[in-house]
Amino acid sequence: MFYGIISIIIGYLLGSINSAVLISNIFYKTDIRSMGSGNAGTTNVLRSLGKKAAAFTFLGDFLKGIIASLIGMLLYKEMGLVLAGGAAVIGHNWPVYFGFKGGKGVLTSFSVLLFASPWAALIALAWFIVIVAITRYVSLGSITAALVVVIATYFTGHGFDTPTFWLTVFVAVLVIIRHHSNIKRLLTGTESKLGQKNKN
Repeated sequence: MFYGIISIIIGYLLGSINSAVLISNIFYKTDIRSMGSGNAGTTNVLRSLGKKAAAFTFLGDFLKGIIASLIGMLLYKEMGLVLAGGAAVIGHNWPVYFGFKGGKGVLTSFSVLLFASPWAALIALAWFIVIVAITRYVSLGSITAALVVVIATYFTGHGFDTPTFWLTVFVAVLVIIRHHSNIKRLLTGTESKLGQKNKN
């Protein structure tokens, strides 16, 4: 149990390193959370600061999920991976270093699940790409991919009795909850499409 607690702490502290906030503060002398949609994530960085900033944000948010999961696995096997990975997503969403105001956790969730259940994560990624290509709504792709990854995890060898399945459920629920404002905008037709500036 000691290593489980350590996994949670390490995962949360790593997850709290928010690339979007750091890049916007250090290189652009602004706070991404005061721009565009107000979300500290790759999509808002792309719309507000451009492709280069978005690429570095993507890399940072992706790597921290992988690193947290790897450390958790080394410390406490599958349960450590689950605890550290889940904590990394919580840290991304509610970062201790930045007033507990972070992103929506999509990319960090993906990297954690790519480590924990690769096939399920790749299936969800394929779904995400198709939905975004058809609709141009990144949020819709993220929300529906969160549902798909739970189903895919179950059918790729991680049943109800495995910690990995419940990790998937946990991060999927977090992703959907963090998209509550996007869901409202999707329903009212005011959500921004990929390539557009934020409407709000």
